[in-house]
Amino acid sequence: MSRDFKVAIRGIQEYFEEAGKVLADADQGIDPAQPVERVYFHDLKTFLRYMTPKRFELIERLHNSEALSIRALAKMLGRHYKNVFEDVKMLEQVGLLERTGDGLYIVPWDEINTTIKLAA
Repeated sequence: MSRDFKVAIRGIQEYFEEAGKVLADADQGIDPAQPVERVYFHDLKTFLRYMTPKRFELIERLHNSEALSIRALAKMLGRHYKNVFEDVKMLEQVGLLERTGDGLYIVPWDEINTTIKLAA
């Protein structure tokens, strides 16, 4: 089963509208066609603080690799362990990376969809 991850920039009102629709569908016994895990940022500035070019490269390279330790990932990226450690922990916190049972890290998503609304 493929897993998708949705990243969006949405205000709190839009978040609650979407959550209300999902709950209303669930009350009627309607399940989503495919579960989508998501994270929302309230503005572009916050999103860009989390998704730096180096973090995006980390996600991309890890996705195309097997599960890796932070040390192995740092070596593959040619970056200092401390910086990669901080990036991995940040990305894990927002749900873009996952830690396996043996302590390695993976990007389990087949696709990450990002929506940036330019105007209200």
